[in-house]
Amino acid sequence: MKIIIAIDSFKGCLTSVEANEAARKAVLAMAPDAEVVAIPVSDGGEGWNEAFRYAIGGEVIEVDVCDPLMRPIRSSYLQKGDLAVIEIAKASGLTLLSTAERNPLQTTSYGTGQLVAEAIRRGCKRFVIGLGGSATSDAGQGMLRALRDAFGASLPIGGLSFCIASDVTNPLYGLNGAAHVFAPQKGATPEMIEELDRRARCFAEQSKREKGFDRSQMAGAGAAGGLGYAILQYLDATCQPGIDLLLDTIGFEQLAAHADLLITGEGGADRQTLMGKLPFGIMQRAKVLNVPCVLIAGRISDREDLLSAGFVEVECINPPGLSIETAKRSDVARLNIERTVKDILRATIQVD
Repeated sequence: MKIIIAIDSFKGCLTSVEANEAARKAVLAMAPDAEVVAIPVSDGGEGWNEAFRYAIGGEVIEVDVCDPLMRPIRSSYLQKGDLAVIEIAKASGLTLLSTAERNPLQTTSYGTGQLVAEAIRRGCKRFVIGLGGSATSDAGQGMLRALRDAFGASLPIGGLSFCIASDVTNPLYGLNGAAHVFAPQKGATPEMIEELDRRARCFAEQSKREKGFDRSQMAGAGAAGGLGYAILQYLDATCQPGIDLLLDTIGFEQLAAHADLLITGEGGADRQTLMGKLPFGIMQRAKVLNVPCVLIAGRISDREDLLSAGFVEVECINPPGLSIETAKRSDVARLNIERTVKDILRATIQVD
C-alpha cells in the first residue's frame, strides 16, 4: 500500500511538515507496512522555503533585514547553485507584526528587497519568489527602494530571471485589486483602502511613463499587496501558481504514481479552495493519475461542493463544540489529525 501525504500548513498552528508527520504517524499506526511519502507543500506563503529545500536541497542563507516596520530582524532565503528561493513572508510577513501593529499605510516590502539584493551579491541568477502572507500594500515600492539603495538607480536585472509564485490573479488596483481585496486583513480601514488604491494607481501610471508598458492588470500583480506588480513591471518576472511550480519541481507525478490514496489538507476549506488553492491543485494532479484524494481541514464549509469537485472524502479534524482557541493548540491539532486520518483509512481503504 502506498499513501501520499501533502498537507498545507494550518496557519498559526502547524507547519506543513508537522501536519504531515501527524498524518504519517496515523497511517503507520493503522498500516505498519505501508509506503508513506510525506511531501511538505506551500503555495508561496508559509513554508515555501522549507518545501523547496525538501524538493531540491540547498543552503539556508541568513540575512539581517528590516521587517515591515523597518525594525532589524534576522531572515533567510534558500540558495542552490545560482537559484534563490525567497519566501517574502520571512521579511515582509503579517506574522512578524502584532495585531495592533497592522497598518498597511506604514508597512513596507523593503526587507524583501534586501533578501533579493543579498542573493544577487552571492551570485544568484534565478529567483523563485513566494508571495504569500504579506503585511504590506505598498505595490512593491519598498522592495524597489532596497534594490536601488543596494545597486543604484539602474536595477541589476541583466542576466537574471524572476518567477513569482502565487495563486492570486487580482490586478494591482481597482475594486478587485490589492487594496480592496487584501488590505482589510492587514489592518486597513475603509479610508486606508481608498488611499492605498489611489497610491497604487498613481505608481502604476508613473511606472508606465517610465518603462513604456503597464503590467498592473496582469494576473498576480495584486499579490502580496502589489509586490507582484513591482516584480512583474521592474524585474520582468513570469508568474505561476505556487503549487504547480512546486509540484513540477518535486516531480509529483513520479512520486504519486500507483499510490492508493493521497491525503491533503489546509486550515480551512470551503468553495474558495476550488479557486486555485493548494489542496485543489494537488487533487487535480492526483485525479489525472487516478489516485483518490481526501481533504482534511480544521474548518469545513461547502462540503458538497468540495466532494463534487473531486475529493473522495472531506473531513473536519475538529469535533463539534471544540473552541477555536483549543483547536489551534498544536498538540490538539496533531491528535485530531491522527484521529481523523485513522477514521479515513478505515472508511476509504478498509484498514482495520
